[in-house]
Amino acid sequence: MVATKRGLLSFFILLGAPSIWGERILKQSVSRIRPGQTPFSLTIKHGPDSQGIWTAWFNIDHPGGNGDYERLDAIRFYYRDRVCPRPFRVEARTMDWVPAGSTGQVVHSSAQEGFWCLNREQPSVETCLNYAIRFLCPAGSLPQDSKVLWSSWSKWSECSAKCDQAGVQIRTRNCLVESLQDSRCQEVSEEGRRCIGPPCTVCNMTCSMGRVNAECDTCMCEDHLLYGKVSLPDGAPAAGVAVYLQAKAPKLLTVSDGDGTFRVPGVCLDGQTVLQVKKPKYKTALVTVPQSIQGSTSVHVRLKKADKPYITKQPENKARREGQGVSFCCEAAGDPAPEQYLWFHNDTLLDPSLYKYKGNLVLKNLKMDQAGQYFCKTSNDAGSVKSQGATLLLIAKDDTPCNPTPDSYLIRLPHDCFQNATGFYYNVGRCASDTCVGTLDNSLRCKDTTAHCCGVSKMETQEIMCAGYTLPIKVATECGCQKCVKTKATVRGRAVAFDTGEPMRFGHVYLGNNRISMTGYKGTFSIQVPTGTDRLVLTFVDRLQKFVNTTKVLPFNKNGGAVFHEIKMLRKSPPVTLESTKTSMISLGEMEGDDPIATLEIPPDTFYRQNGELYVGKVKASVTFLDPRNVSTAAAAQSDLNFVDDEGDMLPLRTYGMFSMDFTDESTTEALNAGNVRVHLDSAQVKMPEHQKGMKLWSLNPHTGLWEEEGEFHLDQRRRSKREERTFLVGNMEIRERRLFNLDVPENRRCYIKIRTYRSERYLPSEQVTGAVVSVINLEPTPGYATNPRAWGRFDSAVTSSNGACVPAFCDDQNPDAYSAYVMASLGGEELEAVPSSPRFNPLAIGVPQPYLNKLKYRRTDHLDRNVKKTAFRISVAKPTPNVAEESNGPIYPYEKARECEVAPYFAAHFRFYRVEGDRYDYNTVPFNEDDPLSWTEDYLAWWPKPMEFRACYVKVKINGPVEVNVRSRNMGGTHPRTVGQLYGIRDVRSIRDMDRPNLSTACLEFKCSGMLYDQERVDRTLVKIIPQGNCYRESVNSMLHEYLVNHLPVAVNNDSSQYTMLAPLDPLGHNYGIYTVTDHDPRTAKEIALGRCFDGTSDGSSRIMKGNVGIALTFSCQERDAQQQSVFQSLRNLPSQYSASPLRERIAVKRPSRNRVVQIQGKGVPSVRIPQRVQ
Repeated sequence: MVATKRGLLSFFILLGAPSIWGERILKQSVSRIRPGQTPFSLTIKHGPDSQGIWTAWFNIDHPGGNGDYERLDAIRFYYRDRVCPRPFRVEARTMDWVPAGSTGQVVHSSAQEGFWCLNREQPSVETCLNYAIRFLCPAGSLPQDSKVLWSSWSKWSECSAKCDQAGVQIRTRNCLVESLQDSRCQEVSEEGRRCIGPPCTVCNMTCSMGRVNAECDTCMCEDHLLYGKVSLPDGAPAAGVAVYLQAKAPKLLTVSDGDGTFRVPGVCLDGQTVLQVKKPKYKTALVTVPQSIQGSTSVHVRLKKADKPYITKQPENKARREGQGVSFCCEAAGDPAPEQYLWFHNDTLLDPSLYKYKGNLVLKNLKMDQAGQYFCKTSNDAGSVKSQGATLLLIAKDDTPCNPTPDSYLIRLPHDCFQNATGFYYNVGRCASDTCVGTLDNSLRCKDTTAHCCGVSKMETQEIMCAGYTLPIKVATECGCQKCVKTKATVRGRAVAFDTGEPMRFGHVYLGNNRISMTGYKGTFSIQVPTGTDRLVLTFVDRLQKFVNTTKVLPFNKNGGAVFHEIKMLRKSPPVTLESTKTSMISLGEMEGDDPIATLEIPPDTFYRQNGELYVGKVKASVTFLDPRNVSTAAAAQSDLNFVDDEGDMLPLRTYGMFSMDFTDESTTEALNAGNVRVHLDSAQVKMPEHQKGMKLWSLNPHTGLWEEEGEFHLDQRRRSKREERTFLVGNMEIRERRLFNLDVPENRRCYIKIRTYRSERYLPSEQVTGAVVSVINLEPTPGYATNPRAWGRFDSAVTSSNGACVPAFCDDQNPDAYSAYVMASLGGEELEAVPSSPRFNPLAIGVPQPYLNKLKYRRTDHLDRNVKKTAFRISVAKPTPNVAEESNGPIYPYEKARECEVAPYFAAHFRFYRVEGDRYDYNTVPFNEDDPLSWTEDYLAWWPKPMEFRACYVKVKINGPVEVNVRSRNMGGTHPRTVGQLYGIRDVRSIRDMDRPNLSTACLEFKCSGMLYDQERVDRTLVKIIPQGNCYRESVNSMLHEYLVNHLPVAVNNDSSQYTMLAPLDPLGHNYGIYTVTDHDPRTAKEIALGRCFDGTSDGSSRIMKGNVGIALTFSCQERDAQQQSVFQSLRNLPSQYSASPLRERIAVKRPSRNRVVQIQGKGVPSVRIPQRVQ
């Protein structure tokens, strides 16, 4: 009996890596051991005098994606104590026990690295098999008794008896030695016990027709016959459709033939029997068999396409201490709605039977090895989808949640504040705003009630000696865990034509099915990103029908703040008239001197109305094609060219053209659908031969922004003339609710490009700019001419964070020139400059060392022509060569090293853009990076009192005189007892000369608005001093501004004619007063809008050209000084080297805070206010 049962064993389970639904799973299992093998391994001879021990078989990867990777470092990550430190041999085989060397596939192995098989190296369309490997370790390097020879007993089987009868239950165990004749396998492997079957139940089911079946779950009528036909949505026959009888356990009845018909005998025609009609990628149809007294009847089923699931709630990053609990949540929508969820930890499936999860995963009593990435996966009839990964950060019970020591962070000092040790920079410290473990309640929620981040917990006030005055500064001295700063993320921009820049006026902006905004007269829009959004998908609809409806996936700054996007839109092609009863041909892609990329063939009688009726008559057809051979169209690409594969992974596409189709009746009042439309793709236009095999038709889902497969292409040769024979790829499609289509190839050769943006050409870490949009156009080179791009294949964008941006791009490790890319960056709609490549090629400035930089062939766009804009560069995206030190540290990262790219330190190689710095300077006593709202600190002296609302104020100052001068605003506390006389900050700006009036220049100068401070308890009217730097005197003050200040007490008195002092108004006054005020969720946006109004001299307009004689608040007259009469500020600005050895420089030092000197400011006929002042 024992031998018989052993002979029936026909499968094995790999140690530590059993499979459930094709996924790796975390639960204990058993494995076979070869003859003579001790538990867990086998001692064999290796060489003449050495012995070794084989490990168990490991299988941690599947051949999807790029291939099958059984890497030693990954195996150690999951099974650290099951592999020796230095194995000296590796053996691989398939899951069907075929040795790797006998499969005929190209594989690689190394005892130090493991085993790997790459799909792209296999012949034809073959992919790698699923391999398992084991390692040969030195004798004694593995535990010999860590596992017994027998597996655990299985659960008792179900009772073999029928109801109320006696039977037997059996349980078994397996001997882990592979040879069943081994003497150690002679013990009992099977046990049995008597049992009684389940109680008999009476079938209470009754049938109006026929009889009840043996399972008592449906009625049967032997003399009845059901005929059926199944059609696709466009009416075409649906072959291979499975028809089930709906019951407790659905029973397969039949499958439809090539004509979509089926025949089922024995189904009762009682009006109660329900059939399930199933076809992959279509919704399951439920059909009730009609009641009939005849012996037969028929049904017609029209299938409806299922919508792939998409994630509506993403799991969130969490931080916990060891021993605490955590909950991750995931929700998805689709048609039909997905019901089952699977959760993964570090790409390994968590056993549903152990963790008892559904849409939420609860982990209690956390251990340190549970830290890492978690994501969910769910499926429906159309496919699968995976959520974004959520990071669980775990720290030990007694560890500090944040690094208490601030990082170094340099701010720039005013031009007249040079320091001996640090020059014009000062280290104020900074705390990284990472997620940390704060005070939590006991409940386990999807979203923590209060989010905690590392931030500044202690600050110290220091004073810096400048030229003639002291400058207070607050320096971070300690970091701690505290409540995260609440911020709002905003996306704004313009929607314009890609060719002429014509705005899409008063168009609609949709988020899903909801209209959330409209564009303005200039095509502008502004949208607050909903909380919890991970992927922002917006659709822009032109009400005037000039432009093609455009769906965009817009990256945004998840830390808050505004990001500007310019939406490039394609004009609709003029409609042509077609006859619905005749075959019509429409070319896709009209390039001078080149053939069309493809042709649409619309057979006769293809159009039908929305109600399904065939349409006969004239058809107005507008087909707009986005031709990738025109590089200027890349920014107008729809969505972000991604799709979700059958495993739920989001993967990129490489396009060969997109087209939008609109069909209406002759009166253009009703939209028409079309079925069985053919696309003939000229294979000569596909320059990469490997792409012809993978070419598919795709349609865009406007709700998810993802492309979904419509059909495949097959080869079709057609002779166009006696002398020409061309090869075409032919695909079929139907045109229903979706009107945007794509000729695309999935492309798995992917990398990331590391980009950083800066405020100036100094390229300092503290001057990095966040919120800049970096875009990459992937190019396909003409064979033999790497610098002459033939077409673009993909357009990607990313937003810079405090650590730059990683932008995806196609790359190749065999041929560095296989893919090249244009890279550009913009901030607030303003293009940033790339580092020059000529006349001097400076790797230190570019940010990439040699010789890798030469391999990448970096060239700025003006490399050969200095008249070309300097706002982009081009590189060959050469994938880094493994084990080459110069290429292992950026700026190109393999796709699987995305995390390394994101966290790469500043000194790692990267490409750079910078903003052409204007003549302005901002200084805050409490340091704050306007590009990073999370850097805001609670303090009474903070320039911006609230991190979710930023109010910018500007005053317009006119200068009468022959020279441009610097104008400074010195902003101090005015009426609040906690800040009176203390400095908020300084703003410097240089006046702009009027081109028509040589003796006139104008400055728009920022000052701190009056209002509530951060505690929101009391108003402070900021004391603002406006000081032209030079030989100046005040000529006049705007009469309306003067009257307002006099009528709103108290009033600051102006005894010094070289400057102007005021207590800033509380009200947003406007251009008639020369004051410009704007409030926004983003500080940079508020300042930009207010500055535009100030330049324009209006309260609602905007200009980038200074209008120097309108909307003025103050007028000064400034005369040019001799060189010996220049101010310290001007001297330092013009000739800073003169002060390198001056006595003044020796006296500049950092002082401790001293007590304020209080001065009485008096005025005639108005109340006075006591204001502490520092020396100017």
